[in-house]
Amino acid sequence: MALNTFYNEILTEHNAHPFHKHDLPDADMELRGVNPSCGDDITLKLKVEDGVITDGAFTGDGCAISQASADMMLDLIIGKSKDEAIHLAELFMKMIRSKITPEEKDELEEAGILEDISHMPARVKCAVLGWRTMGTMFHVDFDEDSEED
Repeated sequence: MALNTFYNEILTEHNAHPFHKHDLPDADMELRGVNPSCGDDITLKLKVEDGVITDGAFTGDGCAISQASADMMLDLIIGKSKDEAIHLAELFMKMIRSKITPEEKDELEEAGILEDISHMPARVKCAVLGWRTMGTMFHVDFDEDSEED
């Protein structure tokens, strides 16, 4: 029960007060991600200097899971190299597929609380929207067919 309360508190906080939900006019990269099945719609913006993500933001609307997940993702990837960000996204996708080790999950920090989404197939696309959008920016395909296994 305490873990569920912790999950709800973090999810609610990232949804109600997302630190990274704002415009980023000097972004180097920008991509819109849409989840047509539920209407989640975000635009992800990243500032990349010398291969390092120095800033990031998102705008748009969607459910609490999509908004909180995008905010948590940006918490993790800002300050990381492109390769490190892709690695974290790959771990997130493994977690959503219930194929992650405890050590790998630790690398996801707060985003690891979204592990239970893997048991809610209708919400998987919500949780991965920001991560998938970032992957597309960096020309990475996370094998969409297996995310709802």
